[in-house]
Amino acid sequence: MAIETPVRPKLGILTSGGDAQGMNAAVRAVVRSALTAGADVFAIYEGYQGMIEGGDGIRQFGWDDVGSILHRGGTVIGTFRSMDFRERWGRRQAAKNLVERGIDRLVVIGGDGSLSGLDAFRQEWSELLQELVEAGQIDAELASRYPALMIAGLVGSIDNDLVGTDMTIGADSALHRIIEATDALSSTAASHQRRFVVEVMGRHCGYLALMASIAGGCDYVFIPENPPPPNWRESMCEGLVRAREAGRRDSIIVVAEGAQDLEGNRITSQEIADTIKDRLNEDARVTILGHVQRGGAPSAYDRWASTWLGYEAVQEVLGAGPETEPKVMGVRGNRTAAISLRESVAQTREVPKLIAAQDYAGAMELRGSSFVNSVRIHKELSTTLRTEPMPGSKRIAILHAGGLAPGMNTATRAAVRLGIQRGFTMLGVENGFDGLREGLVRELTWREVDGLVGEGGAVLGTRRTVPEVEDLYAINRSLEEHQVDALMVIGGFNAYEGAWRIHNERGRYPAFTLPILCIPASIDNNLPGSELAIGPDTALNVITDALDKVKMSGSAAQRCFVVETMGRYCGYLALMSGLAGGAERVYLNEEGITLDQLNEDVHWLNEEFSTGRKLFLAIRNENANVHFTTDFIARLLEEAGGHKYDVRQSILGHIQQGGSPSPFDRLHATRLVSRGLDILAEELASDEPESWYIGLVASRIEKAPLQHMHDFIDEKHRRPRKQWWLELRKVQRAVAG
Repeated sequence: MAIETPVRPKLGILTSGGDAQGMNAAVRAVVRSALTAGADVFAIYEGYQGMIEGGDGIRQFGWDDVGSILHRGGTVIGTFRSMDFRERWGRRQAAKNLVERGIDRLVVIGGDGSLSGLDAFRQEWSELLQELVEAGQIDAELASRYPALMIAGLVGSIDNDLVGTDMTIGADSALHRIIEATDALSSTAASHQRRFVVEVMGRHCGYLALMASIAGGCDYVFIPENPPPPNWRESMCEGLVRAREAGRRDSIIVVAEGAQDLEGNRITSQEIADTIKDRLNEDARVTILGHVQRGGAPSAYDRWASTWLGYEAVQEVLGAGPETEPKVMGVRGNRTAAISLRESVAQTREVPKLIAAQDYAGAMELRGSSFVNSVRIHKELSTTLRTEPMPGSKRIAILHAGGLAPGMNTATRAAVRLGIQRGFTMLGVENGFDGLREGLVRELTWREVDGLVGEGGAVLGTRRTVPEVEDLYAINRSLEEHQVDALMVIGGFNAYEGAWRIHNERGRYPAFTLPILCIPASIDNNLPGSELAIGPDTALNVITDALDKVKMSGSAAQRCFVVETMGRYCGYLALMSGLAGGAERVYLNEEGITLDQLNEDVHWLNEEFSTGRKLFLAIRNENANVHFTTDFIARLLEEAGGHKYDVRQSILGHIQQGGSPSPFDRLHATRLVSRGLDILAEELASDEPESWYIGLVASRIEKAPLQHMHDFIDEKHRRPRKQWWLELRKVQRAVAG
């Protein structure tokens, strides 16, 4: 008796609507994850139009067809706003082209219009096939084999406007482009004491404008969901004058292209510039960024997150049945989420209606609590109503400790600006706990921190020193002499350990009975109570940029690279850069390295290069194994490979701690500090103040008691007992081969 060979599922992938950085990463992930799962994959070129035209517009893809596209902007399979797909004949022709190839599963990457069209196509599927049968274009037996169309959506939109997901593909990269521009404008503006008006995309969504204004340290922002008050011209100009009087040399106003006033009248960038000239008799230069926001290489986040989303979309569509509700894969917190496609699109389309109806409260509510909170924070940061501390106010000292993390200066600026606005006197401690012991404590001013939002490094200095028993008396005296009422510690593992020791000794030293708040800042991302610290996103972008250059250097030869990242005993940077950089192998301390594993890798590598491979990339976490070092692995591969390929090793080192903080790290630092000041304010009003450490958990900033910190730490490896990102190992393996 003959055994029937199971029919492999067939899946189509297309990109539609406006392009967005990260689409290629998603396409690559969908193709490779589907192949790993045993499905055939067809790339549909030029969006829905390619599905209608058929022919070469629908091509079967193999593993290598999506090689070397991870770093590329745009979409290699093209995108198109198809008018024909809006017509029934167009959808019927698309259905014919799909069933003739056996495709009954689709993953579509696009905006709300593309996704709503996808859902309509799914609902009409059986009717369209019946019409094709009646017209004699396909036979009934073929139609019966594909009774339903299973779908999954991914949101590609730089506007970040889909309700229900924290981030859409492309938004982070677009924010990078905007911040690069505002940082550049800030330096020339400061040189001439000049004012700039920057227009960014966002017809119905102010995400890019709002976040760029916070991350860029801008003075004023105009967004569709939250129009300015009727007297906005007067209040804006008065604020600009007060900022200049307080010592600010540069002024940047950000406006979303869809900004309007309370009555629905559009507010243009030129109108804002004219207002400044008319009322202040100063020139204001207009910069309209336009489509540059869509261009360029995707950020590290838009590579690894899009890869994860693509993997999950494949699992969703392969596991779906005829009755499965269609889903769009989104991000909530640091997790992917399968969201109802219909509900999400319907709510997204509701926002422009609410704005048109001047129901701005309703529009803000749909944007979510994080968006609303960001509006509040920006107003606090940019106001100049109070630039001096209140006499007799509580004194909060800021201290950095542990290794340097990009974003520490951003956190300091936010703490000083927000602290003064909330009625505190803000102090700076130089050189960590060493400086606190030596009494290096001084008041920080509004003007002093003005230019720190995008500065790398740490102007207060940081040390890895943890206070010893003999240091505690001097620290106690220093706190007393400088009348410190609360301590904000921003840093890494040693910062937390030092804060815990001070808190633990409060029974012996009177000045230690004060609230302490720890804010996570470490590129290692190894701190308890926070899924993401300040700094790792910047480090990942530095690593990813380095990997792009490393891989390019080997494009003309058959070459194997072994790259070492920082992270100590935490493999976060290694795994995430492996996803973002397209590494075939990632070696983590959490998994270890065995000789058997290396032997398998050697045999696999020799086979691959014998059949045409030209490039191989391995990422090694610096403490993955004490004996199997980066040098050892490189030498092993070189010896085993003979003359098949060259081997190069690269230890990236401290460049991972350098550079200007990324937009995410700036925003993250600002949000954490804002929440931290709220907690300190509560504790300062308490008769028995407690100490806390805070961090991002899922999509919320949570606090945990400092005294119980060690209950959640792997002491030997100086990392949390549970690490959420380890689940991405399966994603890396699926796309690496």
